[in-house]
Amino acid sequence: MANSYPRRNQASGIWKINQITKNIKGEGTYPTNKNTAICAGGDTPSISAVTDTIQISTTGNAIDFGDLSTVSSNAGAVGSFVRGVVAGGYVGGSPDNINTIQYINFETKGNFADFGDETTLRRALSGSGNNVRGLFAGGYNAPANLNIIDFVTIASLGNATDFGDRTEARNSVGAAATSTRSLMASGSSPNSNVIDFVEISSTGNATDFGDLTASVLGVQASASTTKCVFAGGQPSSLFESVQFASLGNATNYGDLTTATNYHGCTDNSVRGIAMGGGHPTNGTPKTNVIQYWSLTSSGSSVDFGDLTVARDNCQAVASNGHAGLQEFQPRAPELYSPTGTVVPRGGGVGDLGFHYGGSGPSDVNTIGFVQISTLGNTQDFGNLTAVAKLCGGGSSATRGIRAGGTNPSTIINTIDYWEMASKGNAADFGDLTVARRSMLGLAGNDTRGLFQGGNTPSNSNVIDYITFTTIGNATDFGDCVEDQNSAGAVSSNTRGLNAGGSNGGHSNTIGYVTIASTGNATDFGDLTLARYSTVSVGSPTRGVFMGGYVPSPVVRTDVMDYVTIASTGNATDFGDLDAGRAYGGQASNQTRGLYMGGEFGPGNTNTIQYITIASTGNSASFGELFQQSQQYFNGCSNGHGGLS
Repeated sequence: MANSYPRRNQASGIWKINQITKNIKGEGTYPTNKNTAICAGGDTPSISAVTDTIQISTTGNAIDFGDLSTVSSNAGAVGSFVRGVVAGGYVGGSPDNINTIQYINFETKGNFADFGDETTLRRALSGSGNNVRGLFAGGYNAPANLNIIDFVTIASLGNATDFGDRTEARNSVGAAATSTRSLMASGSSPNSNVIDFVEISSTGNATDFGDLTASVLGVQASASTTKCVFAGGQPSSLFESVQFASLGNATNYGDLTTATNYHGCTDNSVRGIAMGGGHPTNGTPKTNVIQYWSLTSSGSSVDFGDLTVARDNCQAVASNGHAGLQEFQPRAPELYSPTGTVVPRGGGVGDLGFHYGGSGPSDVNTIGFVQISTLGNTQDFGNLTAVAKLCGGGSSATRGIRAGGTNPSTIINTIDYWEMASKGNAADFGDLTVARRSMLGLAGNDTRGLFQGGNTPSNSNVIDYITFTTIGNATDFGDCVEDQNSAGAVSSNTRGLNAGGSNGGHSNTIGYVTIASTGNATDFGDLTLARYSTVSVGSPTRGVFMGGYVPSPVVRTDVMDYVTIASTGNATDFGDLDAGRAYGGQASNQTRGLYMGGEFGPGNTNTIQYITIASTGNSASFGELFQQSQQYFNGCSNGHGGLS
């Protein structure tokens, strides 16, 4: 097993003994006790996007996790310690199969995001793998069964790659894996009893392993680190096992108390789980039954609880603790500092800044990130669900949010989210109460995000909010002091401010709300200069408003001013930007604020300026955006002034 930390007698340079100890105990390689399982999609009888979740080591009914980005049944699924990945499936349209791959993060409930594409359209495929690779085998795409095996690298994004072929073309295949070997069994048209295997770290065609005791379809599989147990199927309630390390035929293991096929199976390497399914003879009635069995000793299954809805064709089941994952969990490799210690998150320590969407020579859906306390260029993180500019946003210590905007010229009400801990694409969160663009900067704390003002296209005074840890539509909060768009916004943990903006002219008004309550904004004071399209950053005590458009004549300004958030009163001069800027993006930890891109001189810029929030003075050069010179975008961070 590879370790994610140096041995004590090998530590050198930046590593300290207390860092190694902390890494082993809390942030690095440690025995996994992960138990989350998801069951995604299926037929209810309509094709569903619903995803349920359970904790495998307990018993009880499933609860809602979120939704697939594309409805699907008969899909395959794999899981790493961090991500669940669902591939392919049947959608009942034209074409009726899809090659879509979508993913979620196990640690937080939410909707799926786009991952990439399968090598071909198909349904009734199996999923198995380890913490690095996910394999998808077999399937059906009219009029043919398929012997395809392809794979994805779970921690990345992108299309699947060809791995090799099964020994036979079949659909409705069952599969499970250890960290090194995957077994793939059975299938239909005609029904089969063949068990194949591949070594996960290689590529190539599958090899014959042995046979099940009967030819079935709709069988699914679970596993310990030594044993694979095949459960259910048509026309029997198959329940038998093989040993991963030796080739041979399966032997009887016990009985399913509820005989099913086209169900989903997974495990936590100690306990096997079957979810949903249909009757093994005719597929009806559909069931919501969840049942489990021991993977350490033979025996029949026991009732676990119920899914939220009865369904079959729900083979897209995955967990973050299954036998394909290493016995010890390596620290995730993404978004960690060069020193090897985990990048912190939250008030006073969070240091990741993000920018998203916008327009340069073209409108974009990209998300970029940077470490705020350093100097340098941003890097690619992933994509929004769609191209968006003039959008609002917000962030907790763990999630980034994009809200509203235009796509490409239509004002939208959609909200996206992404998990900051690992690179990836955004997923659907819900909708604003009113579709609008050019909302006010960022305001909120680690619990709530506020979306203030904007235009519909007429100016709006609407304030609505979301709760970061859930997914769903925004809720009405109250009203701004005036109808306005393109203003700045900052917050402490308790108070959110909005400043300036366009209200038919140029505004210098600053308003504030108490984030934990609901209600209308109250007058706070005035900016030093009336303007709109400012960029705003802040610490828990101070908010800084940078640049924007001023009237008479309408030009971009380099003015920066600041307020003390806990008091009320007029803003004070802070210093100057490198030049007049407008429509840029912002990010801040609680020490440093960034002004990213924006309108600059005769066009747009990709340069980034920074300030030290607690002092006053002019901005300095930080780096560049990774993609293009752009404007009309937004930014957020995992350590801004609203986080405690």
